[in-house]
Amino acid sequence: MSIVDIVRDWTNRVFGHTEGLVLLALITISMAILLTVGFYLAPVIAGLIVTFALHGIVKKLAEWRIPRLVAIVGVVVLFIGAIIALFIVILPLVWAQLQNLVAQLPQLVIALQVILTEFAHDYPQLVPDAFLESLSATAQTQLTNLGGQIVQQIVQQLPNLVWILIFVLLVPISLFFFLKDHQQIVDYLRHLLPKDRPLLDEVGRETVAQMGSYIRGKLLEILIVGCVCYVVFSLFGLQFAALLSLLVGLSVIIPFVGAAVVTVPVVMVALVQFGWSWDFLFVVVAYAVIQVLDGNVLVPILFTKANDLHPVVIIVAVLAFGGLWGIWGVFFAIPLATFIRAVINAWPTKISADDDDPESSPQSETASS
Repeated sequence: MSIVDIVRDWTNRVFGHTEGLVLLALITISMAILLTVGFYLAPVIAGLIVTFALHGIVKKLAEWRIPRLVAIVGVVVLFIGAIIALFIVILPLVWAQLQNLVAQLPQLVIALQVILTEFAHDYPQLVPDAFLESLSATAQTQLTNLGGQIVQQIVQQLPNLVWILIFVLLVPISLFFFLKDHQQIVDYLRHLLPKDRPLLDEVGRETVAQMGSYIRGKLLEILIVGCVCYVVFSLFGLQFAALLSLLVGLSVIIPFVGAAVVTVPVVMVALVQFGWSWDFLFVVVAYAVIQVLDGNVLVPILFTKANDLHPVVIIVAVLAFGGLWGIWGVFFAIPLATFIRAVINAWPTKISADDDDPESSPQSETASS
């Protein structure tokens, strides 16, 4: 059999099924919409994302004999209250600490240089003189410029306040109608698909279940890790506790890499504030315990369905989808990887079922005749 025959046979087997073509078309259309007008549809997409997270709560309230419309209104009101609390309580505190950090950055760099110099004097074999000189020559300028660049980038986004306001207003509205008309939207989408669609139903069920559980779990993980870090950092009197806690909470969005990156500012702030002391050691140990508990206790509880993804697959998904869609791609890397896995697992099964069914094969028909 030639290569052309092998390719033709594989193409007919994989793409010779109506459901496979429909699924391929749906994926292509969705990708085209996201890449072309995804920015303009961001409030609606965000409302859909929040719907995945909160639909389970509405369903649970409905099971408790609470009228569905009352449950939906209550959930939307709670969501709006959380947004208001974010803008009134959390963000002003974080912004004030960020400004304080930028103002103190030159002094912090000098203090860090002093600490490293003392460490190099005590352990010259661990810190080469050339490295220390290079660090002393460039660290203050680079880090000071970095602080200014951070504030400048944030200030440059202030003219987009109108878009942010529109975004904040449209997300709750989209959330309300997605929750209210959930069944009608699902029925309409099913009406557009073929009636006989076992492959699409299987992929859809797994994707929806995974997406909902992942978004709820990830939001809970961000909230729990951020709050625990804030309490621990505040108890130890660590400076910029709110800012560092927010960074640690958001770092869980990026598996593996996020925790490693955010460790640097936490350790540096603790080192500059406490020096080589027991307080510094306590902060580092407490932070390490939080990360261990997050990775080995909290994540397995919140993401039981995502634990069977290989770490290499997760890293590749984060890099690939993060490169395509930035922070949103990073956030949805795991559910998108799970969706691809669901397609791969279900596709050959459904397509080859007819080929493997002995009752539908020509030989079986001949034998039965």
